[in-house]
This record gives sequence, structure tokens and C-alpha cells, in this order.
Amino acid sequence: MKKKTALVIMFGLLGVVLVFHFLVFFQFIPYDIVWAGRLNSVEEMKTFETFSILLNIFLLTILFIKYKLIEREKENKIINALIWVFAAFFGLNTIGNLFSESLLELILGTLLTLVSTILCVIIVKKDRKMAI
Repeated sequence: MKKKTALVIMFGLLGVVLVFHFLVFFQFIPYDIVWAGRLNSVEEMKTFETFSILLNIFLLTILFIKYKLIEREKENKIINALIWVFAAFFGLNTIGNLFSESLLELILGTLLTLVSTILCVIIVKKDRKMAI
């Protein structure tokens, strides 16, 4: 898979995730199905959801910068390092989702974070140059 394709897929996934988190934040979706079903109050949910929304916006910004760098055929070690950090974060989150008390988060959350891990790795992995 090409890096640009992986980026476009990530933009779509993150867009859906942001909409989902806003729906939870504004209580259109019950908060007991997120954060492994361990939230105890609306105030706690708002704190966690605010963090999640800001983190997703930050990741979208980083990925947008990466997309522009690819278009210009340039690299940036800081951007790549940040995407590696997110790849690790998604990998750890995949493991955490396996212990969720919410079946929805267990299935969809695990799948989403696993796919996000793989896409982030594709986005930042070094291209192999073929020797001729």
C-alpha cells in the first residue's frame, strides 16, 4: 500500500472517530461504551473525551503535514517520530481494548486501533530502494 493511500484511509478513520467522540461528549451516545466502560460520571467523561478529541485533532494535523511532505518529496524526522509514537500508542491501545468491558469497544475498538497501528507504520516506514 502506498503512503498516500494509508494517509487518506487514516484521514477517513480519524474523521469518523472524531464524530463519534463528539457524539459521546454531547451525550448522544452513552459514555459507558467508551474508555473500557470504566467512566463514573459525566464530568469524568467530558475530561476524557476532551483529551481524546484534542489528541485526534493533533494526529490529524501531523498526518496532514506528512501528506504535504510526501507531495513535496521531503522528509521530516520530527513528524516521522511523532507518527511512530502514535503507532506505538495505537498498538498499546489495541492491547487495552482487548480488556474492555464494552463488547462494542472490544470488537470495533480493537479492530480500529490495530488498523491504525498498521497504517501509521506504513506511513512512516522507509521506502526500499531497488538496486539495479
